[in-house]
Amino acid sequence: MSTSKPSPVITDWRPEDADFWRESGKRVATRNLWISVPNLLLAFSVWMVWSMVIAKLKLVGFKFTTEQLFWLAALPALSGATLRVFYSFMVPIFGGRRWTALATLSLLIPAIGIGIVVQHPETPYSVFVLLALACGLGGGNFASSMANISFFFPKSEKGAALGLNAGFGNLGVSVMQFLVPVVIGLALFGPLVGAPQTIVEHGVAKQIWLQNAAYVWVPFILAAAVAAWFGMNDLASAKASFSAQAVIFTRKHNWIMCWLYLGTFGSFLGFSAAFPLLTKTLFPDINVLQLAFLGPLIGAASRALTGGISDRFGGERVTHWAFLALAVGVLGVLAGVGAYGAAPSFPIFFASFLWLFFWTGVGNASTFQMIPAIVRADMPRLMPQAPMEARQRAAEMESAAIVGFTSAIGAFGGFFIPKAFGDSLKASGDPQFALYLFLGFYISCVVVNWAFYGRKASMLHTPALIKVTPQ
Repeated sequence: MSTSKPSPVITDWRPEDADFWRESGKRVATRNLWISVPNLLLAFSVWMVWSMVIAKLKLVGFKFTTEQLFWLAALPALSGATLRVFYSFMVPIFGGRRWTALATLSLLIPAIGIGIVVQHPETPYSVFVLLALACGLGGGNFASSMANISFFFPKSEKGAALGLNAGFGNLGVSVMQFLVPVVIGLALFGPLVGAPQTIVEHGVAKQIWLQNAAYVWVPFILAAAVAAWFGMNDLASAKASFSAQAVIFTRKHNWIMCWLYLGTFGSFLGFSAAFPLLTKTLFPDINVLQLAFLGPLIGAASRALTGGISDRFGGERVTHWAFLALAVGVLGVLAGVGAYGAAPSFPIFFASFLWLFFWTGVGNASTFQMIPAIVRADMPRLMPQAPMEARQRAAEMESAAIVGFTSAIGAFGGFFIPKAFGDSLKASGDPQFALYLFLGFYISCVVVNWAFYGRKASMLHTPALIKVTPQ
């Protein structure tokens, strides 16, 4: 009897075969999904931890200006979005198991680096810029993680699986924003990670261990990477060269969905990065670090829990209402900062941001629900002579690549939003110009979504093209 271990590479993978799926496929796919989730959650946590750390830098002795701090808040999103462009093609080249484990281990670079430099106020600003860019390693993981999971599930369950992976991954932002204020107040690792810093906040002197905000992730990163290496699988059927995947750059709908996802996920990420520092700047008496986690928590939960609404009513319809709701939310934030003549109001400001976070999550789920349906609906036009099986294979490959690539472009919103707030505050002392800019962008997304997907004559509503949703 052979005692050799089964290979982590699966050569026979047929998720659309009902018997195969019931007998073994679902179990394997579910295992890969639930190992992927904590790896992605940690990636988001490390990616966005910078937004919490920079809110404390002045208190521990760093002399950076507000504009410099907003730049630091924006840079992780810039590097993360750029890395996503490359990460979105890595799984078919290297395999999902290998790439997940290595990408998670790369998070040790910013986690350890941040823990060291925050203890030294003499550290040059350029070093902080490099570490902010290194945090983008966490941002890149989303593209490869979503592309990987999309290969494991049949069309009937793909939307739910992607929603769970993305929703719980996004939850890493909220977990980080909840956990960091707790761990920096504790001698969590004793003298192993350095001495505490004494700060004065709201007239009260206290000790904090700001380095814990970064070091706390190290043991979890190691455990998650080991779990990915030994518990996940590589799919031989998911192999594809970069040149094969690069066909998406010629697809019109790839670029349209990039624009829409920039409005949903870009807003989620940008608001997550900017909200703590923006609140501390506009409402200095508010202890924002105790509240900041609520927005990303709501956004992640709404993404994970509202995918069924898109399946029932159509992602294009839900996306339409999501962008209208985001526009209303911006008007609420403008009221909260005193744009209409009344005094600034933190309750209005905070409630409006929670509204924005909720609808970014809804829009994140609905836009990702749209991508497989759009690609499948377009295949008869793109491959009119090809048999159905060939169209399905092409649709799977292109859908996965577009999911990854749109996530890359969408992540640039995490750079533009903090940068826009910082520039607006520098120019006029308030964030109103940036908010009006966001309002105009959301209106453009309403128009684009309606023109290509929402109106009755669009490809998703043409009787000749049967719409098949991914759940």
